Amino acid sequence: MTSSSPSPSYLIIGSGVFGASTALHLIQSRPSASITLIDRDAHTAPIRVAASWDWNKVIRSDYADIVYTRLGLEAQALWRNDPLFKPFYHESGVAWISSGGNPFGERAVRNFEELGAKQDVRSIGVEETKGLWDGFLKGADFTEVDGEKGVLVNNSSGWAEAKEALQATIQAAVDLGVKYVVAEVKGVVVEEGTCKGVVMAEGERLEADRVVLCTGAYTPKLLIDSAPEWEGLHAGGRMVAMAVTEATVPLEEVEARKLGTRPVAINDNPKERGFEVGCLPLSNINAFKCWGQVIFRNSTGDISTPLQSPSYKEAQWNVPESLQDDVRWALRSLFGADGEKLPMENFRICWDAVTPSEDFIISPHSATKGLYVATCGSFHGFKFLPVLGKYVVEMLDGKLDPALKKKWAWDREQPSIISHKQLSSVEYRDLLDKQPAENGQ
Repeated sequence: MTSSSPSPSYLIIGSGVFGASTALHLIQSRPSASITLIDRDAHTAPIRVAASWDWNKVIRSDYADIVYTRLGLEAQALWRNDPLFKPFYHESGVAWISSGGNPFGERAVRNFEELGAKQDVRSIGVEETKGLWDGFLKGADFTEVDGEKGVLVNNSSGWAEAKEALQATIQAAVDLGVKYVVAEVKGVVVEEGTCKGVVMAEGERLEADRVVLCTGAYTPKLLIDSAPEWEGLHAGGRMVAMAVTEATVPLEEVEARKLGTRPVAINDNPKERGFEVGCLPLSNINAFKCWGQVIFRNSTGDISTPLQSPSYKEAQWNVPESLQDDVRWALRSLFGADGEKLPMENFRICWDAVTPSEDFIISPHSATKGLYVATCGSFHGFKFLPVLGKYVVEMLDGKLDPALKKKWAWDREQPSIISHKQLSSVEYRDLLDKQPAENGQ
């Protein structure tokens, strides 16, 4: 596109982490373009449905996959230094307790070494871990953890105030000229092989040259609702809407004063129960946030969809006792008997779109021109808020690195071994009247 050519117009559907970052990077790269960001909630709303709306999120670059290590390091540099993101970032350190010989920790450290990254990171043993942070994790479940190197500690990582950072990103995009529209999108409109725009629940139609779906866990339903009989448009096995439960732990004044010295703590024990649990400091409200081990779906017909009764917004706060107990397990897993004494509140179900490999999808849709997909955080996307939009813009311009283009493609080859999260067959309906003894593995 030459400098004299008019810039295409854009509709970005969904203002979570992918949509917010895309809007900001798009308006920064083409200030005169018509860019509209659509979401069912105002970006200033005190409560939102988006997975990115949260008290806080882990910010790290510890990955077994070096692609995400590199991406994480790029994002962390902005979390630390960019005036937009820096106010919301807290470099508390992260401690990751792993069963077995900790191959994840070894691979993460090798990736840092290969990239020449300066990280305050090391693998340590159980007894050393118990003595750190005034004995913060002395009561953790260390079942089958390697006594010499079973805990990965990265003091160059931390957490971010999620909803505040998300809101600031959207506001920055709006200040530069992005139009924000509050509306419920019913479906995309495809005519003569080209996506022309979207239709709202009230019947209003908005059009643009390019439509970018940043719709997370709602993507499979949106595509089916757009054209129920057109399987080529549907997500199929590319992604599944999955959920995990979280809650906050209010702290007494004495404990609250220590929050500034506490790390993010993650523990995958016991593995037969599900996935890892975690606990993040929330120093701005004198609390911790924890998440549980059970990842589940809500299958309706051929797809999983987020709960929507009585509404999407209210359903996320309607947490059955079994899932509340699952989050309470995080306290026992990380703090032992001391954790059982702590109260919990603000139970919330958090939905995301998960791919078989846990990779993102940042790609043109193969079934129609003018439609693009940028979503599937797979429960690890938020940390990349500062940079995701950069790669979406590169994709829209046909300039995405070939390796990333292949890795994030809509029609990429599915892995022979799919992720544990994707394998989870736990159904929400089965959690309503029994305890989550195991996670369907």
